[in-house]
Amino acid sequence: MRVTKSRRRRRLHPAWIVAAVAFLTLVGAAGFRAAPGVLMVPLQQEFGWSTTVLSAAVSINLVLFGLTAPFAAALMERFGIRAVTATALVMIGAGSALTVLVNQSWQILLTWGLLIGLGTGSMALVFAATIANTWFSKSRGLVIGILTAGSAAGQLVFLPFIAMLAQDPGWRQASLLIAAGALAVVPLVLKFLKNSPADVGALPYGEPAPEEGAAASAAAASPAADSGRSSNAAVRALQILKRASRERTFWALVAGFAICGATTNGLIGTHFIPSAHDHGMPQTTAAGLLAVVGIFDIVGTIASGWLTDRYNPKVLLAVYYQFRGIGLLVLPLLLSATVQPSMIVFVVIYGLDWVATVPPTAAICRKTFGADGSVVFGWVFAAHQLGAAAAALGAGAIRDATGEYTYAWFGAAAMCTIAAAISATIRKDKTDNDPVPVPVTAA
Repeated sequence: MRVTKSRRRRRLHPAWIVAAVAFLTLVGAAGFRAAPGVLMVPLQQEFGWSTTVLSAAVSINLVLFGLTAPFAAALMERFGIRAVTATALVMIGAGSALTVLVNQSWQILLTWGLLIGLGTGSMALVFAATIANTWFSKSRGLVIGILTAGSAAGQLVFLPFIAMLAQDPGWRQASLLIAAGALAVVPLVLKFLKNSPADVGALPYGEPAPEEGAAASAAAASPAADSGRSSNAAVRALQILKRASRERTFWALVAGFAICGATTNGLIGTHFIPSAHDHGMPQTTAAGLLAVVGIFDIVGTIASGWLTDRYNPKVLLAVYYQFRGIGLLVLPLLLSATVQPSMIVFVVIYGLDWVATVPPTAAICRKTFGADGSVVFGWVFAAHQLGAAAAALGAGAIRDATGEYTYAWFGAAAMCTIAAAISATIRKDKTDNDPVPVPVTAA
């Protein structure tokens, strides 16, 4: 009997298998996140489209990427994580594959914008929060950090290949690579990505086993709990938004995350390579620098998850935003035809800070809004992508109007300072009965 119990203790909890598959899924879905910056110049050269037109396609993608997220979280609760994730990956693959057929600007709005926007929106960072909140009772911050790093890993894996393919043989082959990356993960999702611990007869990782009487009571109560979540997913998402909008913390997170999106996906992710190209840097070199951002993003996001489990998340957010603002302030001075040591320093620091904001933001959502935390995070993430869309379009317009991106970088630096101030003043709202068990330091 002791041997059996010992083996059970040593057996890998199924939550970690689900987390591993979720990580690979985010890697596969992340291919397009690296694509616009690399493919923008080749598309301009072939079709003569302006930076504003291509930025508009990216902006549509980012808007849908964000607005789909809260509904995707509710859909995952209604239809299951596996079904929604598999469908999203197919949409990403289809949108990227169909891009090779475009020959007019409105068509790129449909492929880059509509199809891939809806697909990536269903695979947004809310997916990481849903996995962590469903499968884990402890180490949620660390798990969200690891899963969020999956997007960075996807950028790291795909970006150098996309840049090389875009240069020779061409951007169409790069688009097909992105499609293949998304579709390759679908079988793993269908096989191993379970919807909840109950599907495999387990409890969330770190949750103590209940007494027999308590277990029977929980089983009897579970149908009622499930029935509440089987209602229309869109209605549920909107109801949660209405409740969350009454909290000051929600609006503070929305404002901060909108600036976060503007200064990552919107500016650096979309316009760093074209801006470096303006200064004479080869596209493959600039893409390599973004790949290094991806490497250090993995380190920074996982470390941020570990810190979120131990320290006050609002303090972490304020520090992250302020460091990002300093980096953006000096970026125009660092861009040149060759890679200088100062640019390497910028890339490393910016990489560590890229999406380090996700674990503390998700933790505050969970602490403040409890069981609704994943959907609330979806709405906060929608603000992230709306900010990214505005910045992507705005920076493209600034480039077309002035011939350079300098004002875009300076404006983003100022916004980061605003985000740091907002984050530092987040008040401690009352928590529900399921808080994130983290010791916090003094604010």
